[in-house]
Amino acid sequence: MAEGARAAVMIMMMAMAAATLVSVASAIQGTATFYTPPYVPSSCNGFQNDGVMIAAASDAIWNNRAACNKRYSVRCTGATNAGVPHPCRGGSIVVKIVDYCPPGCQGTFDLSQEAFAMIADPNAGKIQIEYTEV
Repeated sequence: MAEGARAAVMIMMMAMAAATLVSVASAIQGTATFYTPPYVPSSCNGFQNDGVMIAAASDAIWNNRAACNKRYSVRCTGATNAGVPHPCRGGSIVVKIVDYCPPGCQGTFDLSQEAFAMIADPNAGKIQIEYTEV
């Protein structure tokens, strides 16, 4: 490989590593719970069927409906209780905010049951998460 090409590859690898660090550093910590169907009507979209990759937002991000229809990448990072000490299944999901989780909400996000089950064991009930708007 020519010296110029080798330098370009090294620069690209360093840029990718830096981008990964920036995305990890910008993730916000929170918690997630889940709710079960029916998912309509929703606070944001009434009787529109938004599928199952959805969530209700707590006051932490609701902002008087400004969170409606925003999408968030959510990743399980750990347990909130000893009942299920290792609830995470790995990976992340993207959910659309379609509802409001009122005061007293037990999580930053109240995920649909299906979305929660993709990243964690539902028996945990509540998990630690990292999330970013996408």
